[in-house]
Amino acid sequence: MPIEQRVNDLVSKMTLEEKVGQMLNSAPAIERLGIPAYNWWSECLHGVARTDFKVTVYPQAIGMAATFDKNSLHQMADYTAEEGRAINNESVKKGKRDIYLGLTYWTPNINIFRDPRWGRGQETYGEDPYLTGTLGNAFVTGLQGNDPKYLKAAACAKHYAVHSGPESSRHTFDAEISDYDLWDTYLPAFRNLVVNAKVAGVMCAYNAFKGQPCCGNDLLMNNILRNDWNFKGYVTSDCGAIDDMYERHKTQKDAETAATDAVLHGTDVECGNVTYKTLVKAVKDGMLTEQQLDVSVKRLFTIRFRLGMFDPPDMVKYAQITTNVLESPAHKAQALKMARQSVVLLRNQGNVLPLSKHLKKIVVVGPNADNALTILGNYNGTPSKLVTALQGIKDKLGANTEVVYVRGTDFVGKDGEQHDFKPVIDSVKDADAIIYVGGISPQLEGEEMKVKQTGFGGGDRTSIALPQIQTQLLKDLQATGKPVVFVMMTGSAIAIPWEAEHIPAILNAWYGGQAAGTAIADVIFGDYNPAGRLPVTFYKSDSDLPSFTDYSMDNRTYRYFKGKPLYGFGYGLSYSNFKYDDLITPANIQKGKTTIVSVKVTNTSKIDGEEVTELYLSHPGLKTKTPIRALKGFERTFIKAGQSKMISFKLTAEDLSLTQADGNAKELNGKVMISIGGSQPDAQTMKEGRTVGKLVSVI
Repeated sequence: MPIEQRVNDLVSKMTLEEKVGQMLNSAPAIERLGIPAYNWWSECLHGVARTDFKVTVYPQAIGMAATFDKNSLHQMADYTAEEGRAINNESVKKGKRDIYLGLTYWTPNINIFRDPRWGRGQETYGEDPYLTGTLGNAFVTGLQGNDPKYLKAAACAKHYAVHSGPESSRHTFDAEISDYDLWDTYLPAFRNLVVNAKVAGVMCAYNAFKGQPCCGNDLLMNNILRNDWNFKGYVTSDCGAIDDMYERHKTQKDAETAATDAVLHGTDVECGNVTYKTLVKAVKDGMLTEQQLDVSVKRLFTIRFRLGMFDPPDMVKYAQITTNVLESPAHKAQALKMARQSVVLLRNQGNVLPLSKHLKKIVVVGPNADNALTILGNYNGTPSKLVTALQGIKDKLGANTEVVYVRGTDFVGKDGEQHDFKPVIDSVKDADAIIYVGGISPQLEGEEMKVKQTGFGGGDRTSIALPQIQTQLLKDLQATGKPVVFVMMTGSAIAIPWEAEHIPAILNAWYGGQAAGTAIADVIFGDYNPAGRLPVTFYKSDSDLPSFTDYSMDNRTYRYFKGKPLYGFGYGLSYSNFKYDDLITPANIQKGKTTIVSVKVTNTSKIDGEEVTELYLSHPGLKTKTPIRALKGFERTFIKAGQSKMISFKLTAEDLSLTQADGNAKELNGKVMISIGGSQPDAQTMKEGRTVGKLVSVI
């Protein structure tokens, strides 16, 4: 029978109490109906997370965004679903149905990383709505599979919506923004995943929006998600968010009214085990009908049926997957590939990189050099083997090179404390090169953390500056006159104005996953030519940032920032040189039509390499509010030394539409600047042929 018919039949046989039980994330078994227990809460941000199984761990989400490669992300998500299926199949076989063993993954996090101080920004795909939506779409379609009947796994777009810190006030914060910012920045990625990728789930956020908690929000939940976007999947609350409605937001007087409000706004699962239990009483008190409750219960069972949970395993191809796929060679190769792809070369003054593999002595220094916790990020699984930067460097070099490790410093020093780094400096006196591996750590930034150190608090950052103690050590290392390579690990933008001027070689390696160290060594010693790009703006200092609690996009991200960044969104260097010319566009763009734009990219160097080609649109002369420029296309392409490739993009009517003050989008007559290159366009990149642009009329 069709799934809808089967679901209707099953739900009709349940009692009110049984239905309510199925709306908790830990749903109990209903033995008389043959329904096993099920826990809706599983995680797979960058590989299956939080299980006892050994799994493949890919770079943290922000690092995967830096690959600017939607194909890599799609493949990684497919492999992750494969490992998730294996874990679920094995667990069910053994009668285990606990948390983190199910197939409903509360991933991806597609909130816009609007402020680098937010500790959970590492879980996102960066600051740009187009990049976030494109990569999120690739992840969802990879995770959910392409079977016409069954989901391979179920993805969930979170946290809906207008959610990006501070962590300390997320349970009480009420986001007040314009309709323009809502539709121009905060909603496009969610719309892409719901309307285009057909994501199975959505998680409503802790915060309130315009006076109503997100899980009970008229505009977000009813008007937009269910009515405008016609979302048919399930919605889960963030964990404890329904409790917040009456305990912290105080918009509801008690658990019963909060539960009722959430259900009537389409929140089908409570992540929690208190508030939704009052729904039995709410129905009996006439606050909502059992038929209204049935809508949510049917949505939940539709997902479970689509996952094949009530069909014989031999009917469901995904139910045949065994634990042999865990950490398979293909999966480990993908983790290494994406770790390499994620590395962003920020500076290479005097072509210090790549280093020779035949140096006699290399000293590796810094708090992240041999740090296994940092490379795993957060919301992570555990691999059988991981490679730190130190290990990757040792593995890369032969017996003729001495590799010495000195930690040198902790991440953060004490206020006003001056350190004597003489022992460290003494150790590098006879070194041929120094590799400093620093930055920050997921032990300092993340979700609601009990951390209070200089520059950090509660999971967020109170300053975006590299901790002063690290800059102090780098100054001493640089003063030795030895070549210094600075490898940064971070989940967010770090302000490094001194380093950007004085340290000759700087790599940003994020939290690179299980193969981080191998990837770092591959780049440093020239076995991999870097091509990662920044998915966030690297500002010069805290003074560049508006208030953390201000959700307006004015002067935020590359799209609206009026200052000059240290390193812009989309920035990243290579060991190769690429030249752009022959930009082909129509003389006029017809409104409502799709336009093809092409450009020739030539590798003018003697080194094979990948290039990320980025297309930006800007609308000079318009009096209506519009981004300074906006990414509308990107492609990562391998180009051999001396060869050229034509790269083409499709610009749709949606790409060319501009958000109006009321939130509606439309194409406007006038001029549009189409810029294509290996970064955002400016006078320098235009002059050097690294970007090209053309002003075209829209009619």
